[in-house]
Amino acid sequence: GMIVVRELERFVTEHLNESGYSEVRTPLLFDISVYQTSGHWEHYRENMFLTTSEDRTFGWKPMNCPGSMMIFRSRARSYRELPLRLAEFAPLHRNETSGTLHGMTRVREFVQDDAHLFVSEDQIEGEIRVLLEWVRSAFTTCKLEWSYELSTRPATFLGEKETWDRAEATLEKLLKESGVKYRVSPGEGAFYGPKIDIHVRDSIGRPWQTGTIQLDYQMPTRFGLEYQGADGKMHVPVVIHRVILGSWERFLAVLLEHCNGRLPPWLCPVQVRILPVTDRHVELAQGLLEELRASHLRVEVSDTLETLPKRVREAEVERVPYIAVVGDQEIADGTVALRIRGSKGSTSLSRPEFIDRVSRRVHERAFEP
Repeated sequence: GMIVVRELERFVTEHLNESGYSEVRTPLLFDISVYQTSGHWEHYRENMFLTTSEDRTFGWKPMNCPGSMMIFRSRARSYRELPLRLAEFAPLHRNETSGTLHGMTRVREFVQDDAHLFVSEDQIEGEIRVLLEWVRSAFTTCKLEWSYELSTRPATFLGEKETWDRAEATLEKLLKESGVKYRVSPGEGAFYGPKIDIHVRDSIGRPWQTGTIQLDYQMPTRFGLEYQGADGKMHVPVVIHRVILGSWERFLAVLLEHCNGRLPPWLCPVQVRILPVTDRHVELAQGLLEELRASHLRVEVSDTLETLPKRVREAEVERVPYIAVVGDQEIADGTVALRIRGSKGSTSLSRPEFIDRVSRRVHERAFEP
């Protein structure tokens, strides 16, 4: 399982590096004064885990935003630093009631591809356009159908109505530009700002919320965030809270359901299984394993005493995307008998062709083998 999570992290991290993000790590525990400042103590306390030490009360963080606010506030900031994009993959804890917990889709501890973008007012539209394009790219790669939900001002909220109206109008304008189906959910926004929730559908059409893009004018003010503008005056940044894939736990649950356990090769814990026909073919299999590992593929050799048909069947049941059989014929011809997940037969390829084909499909993040 950790292999799959690490591959998802790598998928996201490549995008972060290309888009100018800085990865950060903030404490899991904060004094409740931090949550009083952020507004979570007033609006989210019932969903938090609390602990006490030396007459002080601490909260396990349910969200990463307070820590990112404190990083921004840690020194003087200039308009030249904006947009400042801070990403954090850290465990979050939410005290969900036992009746709402459900497998991997709703848990009390999780990690998500979280980030906070500190921007000036005139940078908002450009940043959200980039985020909506990343949504398109990420979910297209995973062959998931997605839609948006615009959630507006709730009954209990921070800030002024006029600010909320402006933020909601900006988000709806960008959604219309995206051309992707969306609906409006009045009163379902976060207490600090309106949001775009991202919903995906699995193979049987069930909707799941994964990510969210939230526009926040309130929390920067509550934390006293400022930056010096080009005019020499101090200004308050706007914060965009954004999660795209959502928690690893829920995203993987949805993806596994969607593909019936047949993960794309780039996510599979074992990408290639090599099956030597008999003991005298094990040396050849080990040599092929080393060549494949040199191409950064996850490979294993199955040289048990079981018959070849049974080992092929085991690999199929375990949904290994590529099965490579090597025997006398392959030794004589310098080839590999390649069986692709879901296919009925095998194809004979030269070793270089085989390695190139598998490596290319994996590193391109193709959905099918």
